[in-house]
Amino acid sequence: MRLGILTGGGDCPGLNAVIRAVVRTAEGVYGDTVIGYRHGWHGVTNGLSMELTGASTHAILVAGGTMLGTSRYHPSEHDGATEHVLDTLKRDRIAALLVVGGDGTLAQARVLAERGVRVVGIPKTIDNDVQGTDRSVGFDTALWIATEAVDRVHTTAESHDRVMVVEVMGHRTGWLAVGAGIAGGAHVILAPEKPFDIEEIAAALRHRHQRESFSIVVVAEGAVPIPGTLDYTPVEGPMGSIVAGAIGERVRSELAARTDFETRLVVLGHVQRGGPPTPADRLLGTQLGVAAVDAVHDDASGMVTAINGYDIRLISLAEATASIRTVPEALLKVAAALAG
Repeated sequence: MRLGILTGGGDCPGLNAVIRAVVRTAEGVYGDTVIGYRHGWHGVTNGLSMELTGASTHAILVAGGTMLGTSRYHPSEHDGATEHVLDTLKRDRIAALLVVGGDGTLAQARVLAERGVRVVGIPKTIDNDVQGTDRSVGFDTALWIATEAVDRVHTTAESHDRVMVVEVMGHRTGWLAVGAGIAGGAHVILAPEKPFDIEEIAAALRHRHQRESFSIVVVAEGAVPIPGTLDYTPVEGPMGSIVAGAIGERVRSELAARTDFETRLVVLGHVQRGGPPTPADRLLGTQLGVAAVDAVHDDASGMVTAINGYDIRLISLAEATASIRTVPEALLKVAAALAG
């Protein structure tokens, strides 16, 4: 059997673990040939491919990023591109396509599945917002990086009696902000799931500084104020992406003005996407990659590999792309309880 694989959307640690697992399982267990498409859906559309073998992927487990490259290109947004994808898959005699990506990339996979292509998805995103899976490839590493950053700003904040605002990624969900904020001992955590009142935050910091001389505020890039409490419109870049630092700087400036405390901003940005994956992401990427190849050989299509607890299972592309997975209220309550 000839299998195709692509990695789409933003890069993240653990993608190479997925690729390696797919190749080793397909080649070593089933005797398959694996064709890798360069730069996500753009590569399938334009026929940019390379054969992947155990020899060419043997050393990639520990490497960050993706050896195939990636992009945010979606064929359904371009006239005739989906037909080019179908032509490429036919030309390359691809029996099944493995698609590694977040909600946007998997939504495109769903389009192909509805056109009759055998597709199995593998969830990856540092935002951890793919529906139906407890964890997505890349999240654990990004969480570790963000938590380490919060740990590190504690000492400089305390040394200078400062308020440190740390902005982390998270356009529509606050998994990174909440996770790093709790694990790093932040005093205020702002997530998209729970709009904030800037004056309430300022009052809490003024109260806190009666006994402590510093504070850490972790804010997701997609956090927004309660309507009517602050005149702020989220700043968007190309393709609707959030502009890094926009909400972080606004929170910093407002807190400085309202508290008269020395306040600094740290924007982690793409640092959260980089570097080698944690052992947890290597393990997860490997498990999901193996499961995807097994699923193809069990005649599965239109499905996504997911992890629930310690079990790997298959969910439908329809379920995985129906909505985003937000931080549950129980975890938001933990974040609120530990504030101050």
